[in-house]
Amino acid sequence: MDRPRHVAIEGPIGVGKTALARVLAERIGGRLVLEQPDENPFLPGFYAHRRKHAFQAQLFFLLSRYQQQQALLQQDLFSQSTVSDYLFAKDRIFAALTLEPAELALYHQVYDLLGPRVARPDLVVYLQARTDVLLSRIKKRGRDYERSMDPTYLDALAKAYRDFFFHYDDTPLLVVNTSDIDFEVNADDLETLLSVISRHHKGTRHYVPLGTKPG
Repeated sequence: MDRPRHVAIEGPIGVGKTALARVLAERIGGRLVLEQPDENPFLPGFYAHRRKHAFQAQLFFLLSRYQQQQALLQQDLFSQSTVSDYLFAKDRIFAALTLEPAELALYHQVYDLLGPRVARPDLVVYLQARTDVLLSRIKKRGRDYERSMDPTYLDALAKAYRDFFFHYDDTPLLVVNTSDIDFEVNADDLETLLSVISRHHKGTRHYVPLGTKPG
């Protein structure tokens, strides 16, 4: 398949971002860049008591992602293909959803200092899925701190993602509905998806796979 310089895989919790990023990076021989949610010491507390730990968890994510992106730039981001399982700009989705107005205002001050220093990808692949599918996938992967995931929060998060990418035009965008495919199990689903990704180079495209087994 074609070798894009920098692809970011995005979507709500449980949609399969990391799984697709791993496969895509291996297929194109690219560098894999993963966010590390398990390294956020505030995340378990956030899922248990969102209001109490939201600002700490969000700020940790913002700064750790920024540090990771800066390290990539120092290595020359475009010396080889790069695939990441997040888009830096998506951090604002979570912030708007979880922070109180005063916290959000402070967050935006920090983000506005850091955001312009982060390179934009050449392509964003935004994965969607129904909330019931997301919950099923989250349960399947079995992370302890996600066991108490609130379906209402997850539904609101999925909606926030849809709203964000409805207005997104910073880079080429491929929107993929994964509700009725399972590219981690079904080889045909995976190959078809990789083929669609390799052919998309400009504008926004919506891809809704048909005739495959539910994931």
